[in-house]
Amino acid sequence: MNDIPDTGDEQARLWNGPAGRAWVDTQELLDHLFEPLAAPLVEAVPEGAAARVLDVGCGTGAVTLAVARRLGAAGRCTGIDISQPMIAAARMRAERARLAAGFVEADAQVHAFETAAFDTIVSRLGVMFFADPVAAFANLRRAAKAGAVLRFVAWRGAAENPFMTTAERAAAPLLPDLPPRRPGAPGQFAFAERNRVAAILEDSGWTGIEVQPVEFACAMPESGLLPYLQRLGPVGIALAQADAPLRARVVERVRAAFEPYVQGGEVRFTAACWLVEARARSAPPAARRAVHV
Repeated sequence: MNDIPDTGDEQARLWNGPAGRAWVDTQELLDHLFEPLAAPLVEAVPEGAAARVLDVGCGTGAVTLAVARRLGAAGRCTGIDISQPMIAAARMRAERARLAAGFVEADAQVHAFETAAFDTIVSRLGVMFFADPVAAFANLRRAAKAGAVLRFVAWRGAAENPFMTTAERAAAPLLPDLPPRRPGAPGQFAFAERNRVAAILEDSGWTGIEVQPVEFACAMPESGLLPYLQRLGPVGIALAQADAPLRARVVERVRAAFEPYVQGGEVRFTAACWLVEARARSAPPAARRAVHV
């Protein structure tokens, strides 16, 4: 039974508040950092195909725009995200690039998609935040054509991604009120358990499910490390409320903790993820079954 509390409103506040604004402000840095994770998603779309593609949790639109470029004039990619500031940034990028991409500001868990509209559904780190993941993927199944491909990248566990928790571990003595990571709760590591991911997809109407471990080599310029630490993640959000002396102490302590990742003017780390692929069944499931975690 899925007993994770409903945190949909919490996610909406987060991504329409400091987290969403931080992603917009650091868009170029994050696009570069997570570019390796986009490649297997873009490759899921046939080049020049007359296809309709949905990008879930599209953020500021990097994957949506890359897919739109691959499709060309024959197809169309639509991005959906709960974050107003990120969708606004994505729309501006598409307009500047003159690409056939559309964007919807909505929660993909409950949005009234056109039925059987999409040939492919992709997501880069955007599907771990649903309050009810079975309901969300069932809704996406209804939006998919029979046989449509679902492919997404999600984080594995925190233990396999020490870079992602270095800041909060280093800052914890100075910021004791940092929110704890709740196993299985909506958030970065919600899909850490392979069997849970597969069960969610099976129970929501997908078949041919493959959950493969993959590692991506990620890098950013060393000059981007401080902006990254000061704006993003639980520590970045906490620092926005900290006074200047505390902020300086935290930044100094956290920056020192990242020194092992700094190599030759770059910050380098390995992103341990799942590459997940499934196909839409010929008909949506008649009834939902519980996900056992």
